[in-house]
Amino acid sequence: MLTPDPKHGPLVPMLLVLTFITGVVDAVSYLTLGHVFVANMTGNVVFLGFALANAANLSATASLAALGAFLLGALAGGRLAERLPDHRGRLLRAAVASEAVLVAASTVLAAVAGHTADPVRYTLIGLLGTAMGGQTAVARSLRVPDLPTTVLTRTITALTVERTGARRFASAVWMFTGALLGGLLVLHANVSTALALALALLVTVAVLLRRHCRTTPAWAHPDGA
Repeated sequence: MLTPDPKHGPLVPMLLVLTFITGVVDAVSYLTLGHVFVANMTGNVVFLGFALANAANLSATASLAALGAFLLGALAGGRLAERLPDHRGRLLRAAVASEAVLVAASTVLAAVAGHTADPVRYTLIGLLGTAMGGQTAVARSLRVPDLPTTVLTRTITALTVERTGARRFASAVWMFTGALLGGLLVLHANVSTALALALALLVTVAVLLRRHCRTTPAWAHPDGA
């Protein structure tokens, strides 16, 4: 699954790496930012309902902040897709670069100010939620089947019903692995280390995409999807 295919070129392995990053980032947000997801909005909607029902250890404000940031990021990702409609590789590279800036800011903030104080915590939710919203919108625009990068419900359902799909299985495995490693880093190291891993992977993806953006092969065209 880490090798390019004729129809989507390097997009499949790059999106799998982004799926791994999603697991890392959601591990950070859930375990340290007040039981809130910044990528999995289905979970946030459910958490919001629980919080409004006065469930312990859940914050309606945090869930709303994550939802708002995600929507802002998705709007920005959609606009980016409109500006770069002719080359899927360049679109993904621009999106990853923008996401890297947000994750870099989060990494520095967590390293300098921690994550427990509310102003810092909500800033981290905002930065990471915006990053994940943009990633999700751009992944949708790329139209690579079974690789939405931030959600797995429909992917796992299709895998179960149809009993086929190496890409679907890989997507679930990569997100699980990202969540596992992210959780280990948060619990046994610190938040900034987990975010630094996500940042390093984003920078790697951007660098690897650079050479693919110098030409316009068949897979880069939107109709190639």
